[in-house]
Amino acid sequence: MDQKRLRGSSPTRIDEKGRLKVPTIFRGVIQDQHGPDVFVTSLTGESVRIYPMSAWLDIEKKLSRLPGSHPAVLKFLDRVNYYGQASELDAQGRVVIPSQLRESATMVGDVRVFGRVTYLDVWNEERFVGKMQREPWTDEDGVQLADLGI
Repeated sequence: MDQKRLRGSSPTRIDEKGRLKVPTIFRGVIQDQHGPDVFVTSLTGESVRIYPMSAWLDIEKKLSRLPGSHPAVLKFLDRVNYYGQASELDAQGRVVIPSQLRESATMVGDVRVFGRVTYLDVWNEERFVGKMQREPWTDEDGVQLADLGI
């Protein structure tokens, strides 16, 4: 059977306790294929990344094969560990977003969750629309994807 991927997007909310209700279209994929354990983090503080723990462990395995003193590795680890926290989906499919990350990414009220194949990307809806306007799709983007075979 083909493994389901995290794709598409769905609106949801962050509640008053800082919990994100993971939309059903993603929750089933994560729980059925990976279990409830997740790693919640960010690279920039603008959005929240939620990795099923098995996907995060794959990243850690790749990192362990790289030189630990490489500047890009250190920069990556600084950021994901600064914002990061191991967590799990509760029985209602909610996950707590760490308060520091909620604040930096303005994770309050209405948000949008995007499937990124192996992880979820959570954005403040307004912030994401602004990002798309600042970074419009260009012909060069299409060329770069074609060069990658897409």
